[in-house]
Amino acid sequence: MTDYVVLFPADDEAAWLAGSEADHQATYDTDAEFARLLTEAGGAITGGAGLGPSSAARTLRRTDEGVAVTDGPYAETVEQMSGFFLVTCDDHDALVEAARVLTRSHPVVEVRPVEE
Repeated sequence: MTDYVVLFPADDEAAWLAGSEADHQATYDTDAEFARLLTEAGGAITGGAGLGPSSAARTLRRTDEGVAVTDGPYAETVEQMSGFFLVTCDDHDALVEAARVLTRSHPVVEVRPVEE
């Protein structure tokens, strides 16, 4: 089986925090549908997590003077990396097809192979 990471790099944290339980449940239901479709394609979710608030994040960047540490991942945007799934699947096209459902709740879904 090939390992992949499915990333959610453009979710709006403020919209999530302002969302209702029904809004959150719709996202959870979409994620569950992805898991079902992936399983039907012979794959599996092997890990993953939602990420904590960007207010607790720190970014480290190498500069000419050393390393700069700043608050948050991207000071100039409201979009944040909100979470990820680790998955296995032998059929890349089937994985991408299953991941289409995730765009109902996540504006951008990135599927990347994990290098061994």
